[in-house]
Amino acid sequence: MAHLLELEDVHTFYGNIEALKGVSLTVDEGEIVTLIGSNGAGKSTTLRTISGITRARSGTVRFNGKDIHTRKPHEIVAMGIAQAPEGRRVFARMTVYENLLMGAFSRKGPLGAELELVYGYFPRLAERRTQKAGTLSGGEQQMLAIGRALMAHPSVLLLDEPSMGLSPILTEQIFEIIRSINAQGNTVLLVEQNALMALNVASRGYVLQTGQILLADTSANLAANQQVRQAYLGEI
Repeated sequence: MAHLLELEDVHTFYGNIEALKGVSLTVDEGEIVTLIGSNGAGKSTTLRTISGITRARSGTVRFNGKDIHTRKPHEIVAMGIAQAPEGRRVFARMTVYENLLMGAFSRKGPLGAELELVYGYFPRLAERRTQKAGTLSGGEQQMLAIGRALMAHPSVLLLDEPSMGLSPILTEQIFEIIRSINAQGNTVLLVEQNALMALNVASRGYVLQTGQILLADTSANLAANQQVRQAYLGEI
C-alpha cells in the first residue's frame, strides 16, 4: 500500500551545511506521526522541506504517490499539505478573520464551512475575529496559526512546535484539539520538543539526531526506550 506522505533519502542543505543527511520516513492516512529531537536536529527543516520552503538537494518527497520535492510552496498547499510554522508567524496587523482568509488563498468558492470548522475548534478565535492578531495572547496566536493552516482544507497538517511558550494548561488544550483534528480525518505530522506529550498523542514517531533518523518505532516503544527516556523525557 502506498504511503500518503513519504520522504526517501532526503538531503537538505543551508549553504554548505547539510541539515538533513538522508532522511527517510513515512506517514500514512489518518495517523499522527511525531518527530522528536533536540534543537538543531533537523525537525523543522524536515517540515520546511516537505512544504517546499526549503528545497531538498537530493532525495524524493512523495505525496499521494506524486513527487513534490520540486514543487513550489503554494502548489504543495493546493495539493493538500498545510503547515502551522514554528513561532506562529501570524500577520500581526491583520485581524483574526483576515489571517484565516490568508490561509484559504488556494481555495475557490465560499469559505463558510471552513470558517465554521475553525471556529468550532477554537471558539476564542470567533470571539476575537475582528481583533488584530498582534494583540492576541501567545496561546490565541497558536490557535490562529493552526486555524489558518486548516483553512486550506489539508489532507496533511504539519505542526511545528505547537506548545512552544505555552502554559501547561494551554498545552493540554492544544493537544486535545490536535486529537480532535485527527479524529475528523486530518493526518498530522507533529514536531514537538515536549516529547512526552508528542508520544502520548502520536501513534508512531521518529527520533532525529544531527539530521539523521536515529530511531523509528511506535510511540509506546519509543516512550519505553531507555535512550529516549534519558535524552528526551528528562529521566536520569
